[in-house]
Amino acid sequence: MDREIRILTDGATIAKRAAQEFVQAAAAAVREKGSFDVALAGGSTPKALYSLLVNDPALRSQIPWDKMHLFFGDERHVGPDHPDSNFRMATEAMISKSPLKPQQVTRIKGEYSDTKQAALEYEQALREYFKLKDGEYPRFDLLLAGMGNEGHTLSLFPGTKALHADGRIVVRNWIGKLYTERITLTAPAASNSAEIIFMVTGADKAPALKAVLEGPFEPEQLPAQLLQPQNGKLLWLVDAAAGRMLATGIRD
Repeated sequence: MDREIRILTDGATIAKRAAQEFVQAAAAAVREKGSFDVALAGGSTPKALYSLLVNDPALRSQIPWDKMHLFFGDERHVGPDHPDSNFRMATEAMISKSPLKPQQVTRIKGEYSDTKQAALEYEQALREYFKLKDGEYPRFDLLLAGMGNEGHTLSLFPGTKALHADGRIVVRNWIGKLYTERITLTAPAASNSAEIIFMVTGADKAPALKAVLEGPFEPEQLPAQLLQPQNGKLLWLVDAAAGRMLATGIRD
């Protein structure tokens, strides 16, 4: 695995660096196979990234919009118009301002009362799009991820059942501390990506980030450790506050 840790000034700097990586990944994927398949993340730093991609003329002109397909790494148990919806955030920040057509976006149906059905439908959509055989995982060209201050990523929280969803691509996950269900990619599915970019900001993340990157492998406690592309690139973009405890990493 090719892992790189970059410690940057702030969230805005992270968004700019992620935008450069996004453009490069898009160009490489289109050259290689004629399409660019991305799994989006929720959160404030990804939102800044999405805004940059559509509002910065230089970046916008480099993106192969007609060859791109968007997916989501996870979704909350809410409808697409709810303020907490990852789909709504991505739509408002980027999708609605881009030339993307509706068929180029595959969302998770978080509005279903039965989250198991939502997970199964999303998994089936991935199987069909990527033409997967049994036992195969989708190969996203790029997957964007964040990390919580207890080390969770996507909707893979410490001690939850989704950490042991062997063979599944998408599952529902009950998160007791939030008293809610989420729909999420499993760690093996996410780790099959060609590139994963973590974007992490805030001083409250510093201890967990130190543990994830430099501590022992304890994925039950720190699920972010599970996202490790076996045949790809892992890039951590963290701000100075989140990275203040790290002994490793390139400080830009």
